[in-house]
Amino acid sequence: MAMNVGSDSGDDEVVSTINTTPLVDVMLVLLIIFLITIPVVTQTVPLNLPKETNIARQTKPENIEISVNKDGDVFWNAQLVPDNEALFQRLKKIATMTPQPEVHIRGDEKSRYESVGRVIFACQRAAILKISFVTEPPPKG
Repeated sequence: MAMNVGSDSGDDEVVSTINTTPLVDVMLVLLIIFLITIPVVTQTVPLNLPKETNIARQTKPENIEISVNKDGDVFWNAQLVPDNEALFQRLKKIATMTPQPEVHIRGDEKSRYESVGRVIFACQRAAILKISFVTEPPPKG
């Protein structure tokens, strides 16, 4: 049996090729791991999300318009309401009317959610049946 130990001249040749087998093995393992884990991460609860609607507002004289500016100040038909308790007391009075007026909330786009949320909470406490949000129509494009 013969074995090649080196060249006759004593100079060993350097192998300059890269062995890519370990690289391919690692990449295949990573690919399999990602293929298994990605469907688990993207699972969500199946829901039917509401579609955008733009219903024309029917302005009636008995409707109450509450505005919230960017500073969080609350206005009742363009008149400043001093605090949440005063707003609740006014809403409680109109909640007993028959038919009950609708409350239209106009919130500035830069107002905090908390400010509008306080108005909604006051409406809930006063047992207001219908609350609407006044918005700008979406741009036509």
